[in-house]
Amino acid sequence: MRATGKESSTSPAVGHALDILVRLAQRPGPVRASALMRDLGLPRSSAYHILSVLEDRGFVVYLPQEKAYGLGAFSFEIGSAYLRHESLERLARPILRRLAARLGQTVQLGILHGAETVYLLKQPPDAEPTADVALITDVGVRLPSHLTANGRAILADTPGAQLRALFAGPADFVTRTGSCPRCLADLRRILERDRARGWSEEVELVADGLRSVGTAAHDHAGRPVAAVSTTWCRHHHDRDPAEVGDVLRRGAARLTRSLSGCPPAVDNSDERA
Repeated sequence: MRATGKESSTSPAVGHALDILVRLAQRPGPVRASALMRDLGLPRSSAYHILSVLEDRGFVVYLPQEKAYGLGAFSFEIGSAYLRHESLERLARPILRRLAARLGQTVQLGILHGAETVYLLKQPPDAEPTADVALITDVGVRLPSHLTANGRAILADTPGAQLRALFAGPADFVTRTGSCPRCLADLRRILERDRARGWSEEVELVADGLRSVGTAAHDHAGRPVAAVSTTWCRHHHDRDPAEVGDVLRRGAARLTRSLSGCPPAVDNSDERA
């Protein structure tokens, strides 16, 4: 329900802060403070004060190279919390069931929580999955998103400003097996390749012997909101990752339609990564 006029007039800063967050979410790249003031009709002093508070709380990030602002990591966490509601899982469950049957192996649904992949659903095929795969991709498991195919599928369509907020320095590029992107430039190259082919892949970055493929589902604005992925032991199963990626891509497209979503807009590498 919309706030009353009295409530709005007594807390204009709250409304302005929300307007700023919505505006940043609508833009594909960073936005200068002057543009926010102009578009939202904000006084200069109020705008900078609100931006400072939002930056301190992690909701926005200032990018000195562009002299502009983008959404911060905590904005991602709020969005991820919303997506963890039952509606997403309920819509995804029958799609994952069909994908597991089609591939003959376990399929997962994951989202971003900060810079981590969080698995929300795990759908095995009729046959029981092997124990090693089940352990790595169990529901509730958190893994560094830059190491997982599920996380990379979402990151591939994440705006560049938000990507920089999530991976601000070398400490953000943790490794599990000794092989991973070491900096944002390395990650960009991987994500550009993934965007071009429509699916993401990791090989033995999370655990020795395991290979994963994933692809993202999108919301009404073409933003990535979740990903479907599958993991298998590469020494036991000789699967073509391109064929697996194509199957998952069709499943993710069905989930996108179920969410009233649409495919991402044409990529702009300067804005997105």
